[in-house]
Formats: sequence, structure tokens, C-alpha cells
Amino acid sequence: MDRAAPGGLTDVVARHVFVTGGTGYLGRRLIPRLLARGHRVRALARPGSEDRLPSGCDVVKGNALEASTFASSVAPADTFVQLVGTPHPSPAKAKEFVAVDLASIHASTAAAASAGIGHFVYVSVAHPAPVMKAYIAVRAEGEALLAAAGLRATILRPWYVLGPGHRWAYALAPLYWMAERVPSTRETARRLGLVRLGQMVAALVHAVEHPPDATRIAGVPEIRRGQW
Repeated sequence: MDRAAPGGLTDVVARHVFVTGGTGYLGRRLIPRLLARGHRVRALARPGSEDRLPSGCDVVKGNALEASTFASSVAPADTFVQLVGTPHPSPAKAKEFVAVDLASIHASTAAAASAGIGHFVYVSVAHPAPVMKAYIAVRAEGEALLAAAGLRATILRPWYVLGPGHRWAYALAPLYWMAERVPSTRETARRLGLVRLGQMVAALVHAVEHPPDATRIAGVPEIRRGQW
């Protein structure tokens, strides 16, 4: 494996990364970071949406819900990052979670397995939780699909990612602060805590650059630190 290219970090092994959801909330921030650190990025986009991908990545045209439209283009990537998901998840979007989130992880798992991907990075969700049952069920099924396919994975489990267009939860910060200091609520508050967009992107970069020996899970505390 090559070392990172000029502009990256010399002690980081350069990865060849295939990204789904590259035009979304996380993907638009992650891809430039990976490129700046010397990694090669190939990103999937629907025909007509190519110009929404960050510049510098290789573009693959296809449908993230149908493995047959992009599976042959995954190789020679060694890392697969799955970022497809329903925007602004809410309990009212249960059907979309099945039609988009679940369908896309089915397609990505099949494509990654057929391409011999060595490391799959999956953004799941923190659980258990008292709300968002349908969303959690779909993401948990995604985790199970990766295990069934025998894919070595890093599974990130944020609860809510604060950032542009996702700021309302800042109002809950004082409640989280108090809950984390009460023994009876501390574990739940930390597991279902808020993470900033920058922290989430940093955690994704760390995941790409540090493939595990076996599937690992990074929860909110690890995501906040950006490493584990």
C-alpha cells in the first residue's frame, strides 16, 4: 500500500475509498478531507447529480439502491464508506428508511462483498433508545447484513449530528450536561449524546485510516474523541 500523497500525512497509508452518499450532509465534508490527506476517492452519484460531488474524486454513475448499477466499479477500492440515508430522519419517515436506507445497505453490502472489500465503514445509529424505533431497526439490520456477508467493518453509532441545517438540538445541550453528571442517567446520556459535524467527519477519517483486525463499534464517546 502506498503512503499518503503530498499534502497528506506521511505516516498514513493511502487508501482507495469507494463512497456512497457523497453528495449528502456527511459526504460533502468527508471526501475533501480524504483527498487532502492523500487518499484516492471514487464516489457514486446518480446520473445528472455528478456536479454535486466534491471536486477531485473519481465519479461512478449509478443507483445506490441497485448493486448491479455500480458493483463492477467498486474495485480496486480497499475501503467502502456507506453514507446513504434519509435526510432529517424522523418517526414519520419509517417507509423511507426501508425504501432508501435499508435498500442501499443491501446493495452496498452485495457490491462490497463481490469486490472483495477489506474494510467497510458504516454509519449506523446509537441504540437502544426510547424513540426512532423504525430507524434503529433498519440500521441494526444493516449491521447484521455486514456480519452475515463476512465483511470486516467499522460501525459508527452517532445519535444526532449537529451542523448546518441540524442545529435545533443545541437547545438540549444543558439537559445533556446535567444528565451526564447524574449516575442513573450518565450512560444513556453519553450513548445518545450529541456530536458536532466536525467530530463526525474526523471519526470517519480515522475509521478509514485505521482498519480494524475485526469488526469494531464506535459510539458517541469515541466519535467525540475522533479516535479509538
